[in-house]
Amino acid sequence: MEKFFATCPRGLERVLADELAAHGAREVTAVDGGAGFGGDLAACYRANLESRVASRVLWQVGQTPYRTEHDIFGAARALTWPGHFDVSRTIRVNVSAIKSPVKSLDFVTLRVKDAICDVFREKHGKRPDVDTQAPDVRIHVFLTHDAATFYLDTSGEPLFKRGWRGGGGEAPLRENLAAGILKLAGWSAPTTLYDPMCGSGTFLVEAAMMALDAAPGANRVFGFEKLENFEEKTWRRLREAAVARRKPAASLPIHGSDKLGSMLTLARENLAAAGFENTALLKQMDILDGGPPAPSGIMVLNPPYGERLGEDAELAAFYPKLGDALKQRYAGWTAYILTADLRLAKLIGLKASKRTPLYNGALECRLFEYRMIAGTMRRVRGSDETTA
Repeated sequence: MEKFFATCPRGLERVLADELAAHGAREVTAVDGGAGFGGDLAACYRANLESRVASRVLWQVGQTPYRTEHDIFGAARALTWPGHFDVSRTIRVNVSAIKSPVKSLDFVTLRVKDAICDVFREKHGKRPDVDTQAPDVRIHVFLTHDAATFYLDTSGEPLFKRGWRGGGGEAPLRENLAAGILKLAGWSAPTTLYDPMCGSGTFLVEAAMMALDAAPGANRVFGFEKLENFEEKTWRRLREAAVARRKPAASLPIHGSDKLGSMLTLARENLAAAGFENTALLKQMDILDGGPPAPSGIMVLNPPYGERLGEDAELAAFYPKLGDALKQRYAGWTAYILTADLRLAKLIGLKASKRTPLYNGALECRLFEYRMIAGTMRRVRGSDETTA
């Protein structure tokens, strides 16, 4: 049984572990930053194909104790890299660490690259070229205080790149984080889903993928396809089965709105590019002016932060108005608001029933849950009291 590690946005580790287990991964263990699991190559392919939450799936090819950079170099030189990929493949080495005693990760990166090239020179008389932008093979080294673990990246491009996005829009939400939030919210059809500030439509596309059982990795290529142990028949079988089970596109209880027509145009283009044209209902509307598309449901929104909306004074005025709109018009709804501006918790004037730390890339955020029940959940600003 091979060992793998799937990375994910911080805060979604348990969601990822449950997802991997549901797809047949063995010995799944959630840890900070992802989940380890075991299985054969099919389990690796399936994780890349089916996971909505993972960022990458890494295959462990070596692990060793170390004290110095020289120990890491020796361990890298002892691995059989030519058995994993051809010398014609371009490579990139990434090194990350937690509480490592090494003085320079850049130096370790260089030494691991040198070790790999040395192994190839001894076997083939030539070395692979380095490509830091679009390599064929990515090698990851993770250092703890006393152990170095070597991985081959089986994903290639990050898994949140589903292969459909044309234009990113303004400050797009990463697709796997959007999918994770939908899972944290417990959403599934036929419950109504509404994103009133939908922007480029990331929540809408991910929701449509979930509702139609569309595998997020069905329309892209992966790093494992460039490794020497690639089992093409196994991969083709898994992918064809995923494509066959996908439900045909149809109108879904998914709604989106935005005050900018240009954003709705981009959302429509992205839905169409993902194969979900006409699955979601879109409407140009300001959340502060309009109302809900159904008597109850789940709302997800990623409102503008300071750098996207403008001056702090304008932002400070927006959050209380958002709270008023939710309170007055959305009784029966549960709202999930992702923000990197932690002032929202005080300014919105609502009492959160749950706060979940999450990361959108390197940006620390909070996911606030607000259960909108008529006559409750209103907090007197500046106090911990609630009022009807």
